Amino acid sequence: MVDPRTPLSQRVPADAVLALPVHPDIARWRPATDADVNGIWELRQAMGSVDHPNYLTARGAIAADFGYSHFHAEVDSIVGLDAAGRIVANGMVMFPPRQVTLVRSIPIGGVHPDLRGRGVGRVLLDWQLGRARQQLASSQKTLPGWVFAYADERAPHAARLFASAGMQLTRYFLTLERALDAPVRSVEPAVGIRIAQYRPEDSAAVHATRDDAFLDHWASQPMSDENWNAFVGGRWFRADLSFVAFGTDENGTEHVVGFVLATANENVWATQGFTGSYIDLVGVRSGWRGRHIAQSLLAAQLAGGQALGHEKVTLAVDSDSPTGALGLYTGMGFVPTHRKMAYTLEF
Repeated sequence: MVDPRTPLSQRVPADAVLALPVHPDIARWRPATDADVNGIWELRQAMGSVDHPNYLTARGAIAADFGYSHFHAEVDSIVGLDAAGRIVANGMVMFPPRQVTLVRSIPIGGVHPDLRGRGVGRVLLDWQLGRARQQLASSQKTLPGWVFAYADERAPHAARLFASAGMQLTRYFLTLERALDAPVRSVEPAVGIRIAQYRPEDSAAVHATRDDAFLDHWASQPMSDENWNAFVGGRWFRADLSFVAFGTDENGTEHVVGFVLATANENVWATQGFTGSYIDLVGVRSGWRGRHIAQSLLAAQLAGGQALGHEKVTLAVDSDSPTGALGLYTGMGFVPTHRKMAYTLEF
């Protein structure tokens, strides 16, 4: 039995030196660089069009990953090139900071659909898991250490790959959609709660509220300032479709107590088959729940989409969320459409 006081550096077996993969269909493996952002984005577009055409990775999201101080491309990434020099495989292993209750290593990437079924994904994942173990073993913290990755149910090859590598299916996440041609029920929050459109000057307070609200969410940790600023400062963030709840305490002081934050990437509207926004984050501080705050925020967001003539709003939810989020969303007219599975290795 592992002593929980033992640091991850002693719990996680990791190779000191990580060899590059070897596969006959890949002419060269090497670390990725900033100059590869376009090539990686083109690969992700090809993968996404097959695996999950309703959501495609934005180029800006990949560029942001390369800009984070906690991502070191020379050791945390790899690309596989074909004979023509095209990127046909890519692996990145993210190691987010602000590890409060959990140390996480997150492999992302994949293989071009034209090369699937040949074992390229297996050698790529082997490399990623090796790097993930190195990351976890670099920590002196006594917290749980997890490697986790997601597989869309429409991409069963990814689920098989994770399972064959010894990863365990741990959680299901549902994609939900809400058509905006149906009326949006107006919801009034409890007395003392004010709903307003998101403003940049509220950013720090909303960030702090997000971290508090997500403390009891599966695998969630506080967001770094870098990640937060990349999100709310990103090209697709929509302040006009994002709302903040303010609550007044017993001393008459107003605080941010809830939020709904959304993006709208017009580049995916054609592939997903409708116009609309995506709700990235919804949360209410634990001490303020039960006052219809989340419902009020969602009603404001849905009404905002209707005013713009959007057709749908989408979001993803943990099917086992302890906050009852799934019931909240279905009660607001959302219906499940797709499912993602989370796979983990735990140390």
